[in-house]
Amino acid sequence: MSTSPSATRQDLLQAFDALLQPERFKDYGPNGLQVEGKAEVRKIVSGVTASRALIAAAIEAQADAIFVHHGLFWRGQDGRVTGWMKQRLALLLAHDINLYAYHLPLDAHPQLGNNAQLGVQLGLTATARFGEQDLGFLGGKTDGGSFNAAEELAETIKNALKRPVVGVGSAQSAIKKIAWCTGGAQGYFEAAIAAGADAFITGEISEPQAHYAREMGVPFFACGHHASERYGAPAVAAHVAAQLGLAHEFIDIDNPA
Repeated sequence: MSTSPSATRQDLLQAFDALLQPERFKDYGPNGLQVEGKAEVRKIVSGVTASRALIAAAIEAQADAIFVHHGLFWRGQDGRVTGWMKQRLALLLAHDINLYAYHLPLDAHPQLGNNAQLGVQLGLTATARFGEQDLGFLGGKTDGGSFNAAEELAETIKNALKRPVVGVGSAQSAIKKIAWCTGGAQGYFEAAIAAGADAFITGEISEPQAHYAREMGVPFFACGHHASERYGAPAVAAHVAAQLGLAHEFIDIDNPA
């Protein structure tokens, strides 16, 4: 009887580390293997966040490993294993599932990361990087064209991500140079403006950015933290799964934020 191909837990860790190079980043939590599970892995489930719903879905899918962008452990958090943390860890440990999490390294990968893959969804190609740790992407439409107005770009984002977009500000002329950084990167807006962007796309907006957008004539688009980061985890996990001959499934747990 034939069995499906497998790799060791360590093989998987080495493959993810080699691809994402976490040692290059100063991050908000540990990158790599966060929870140790079974020694042999045959199937990986990828998702955005290591929520209880994703862990339960991975168990149902008979996964041996979960690969996410938002793991369980963050700098400065309460270290007690109670409440939601106890519940998530209990599920992982009871089913012997490995949890791999990569935060900023997953945002930054030039082809498979969150920013690169959001660009693919929106028809954008980066030609430069900006901001702290070079996490921001700067470029334009892959076909070399431009957007005539902020409303046209907002509609493109809405149609691609299938969710409402919060847009603030109007463009002074055609939008050609676009900056983007997925998730909670609203703090990168000023760096995007300084880099010469005609518009900025991220997941969230905070109070100051609305004023900057109006005063600087650079439209700001918030398309959802989760929605902007749905594409990097499955791209990386699928790549590594193919490299090691493993099965892979992406499970998207809906999140309006």
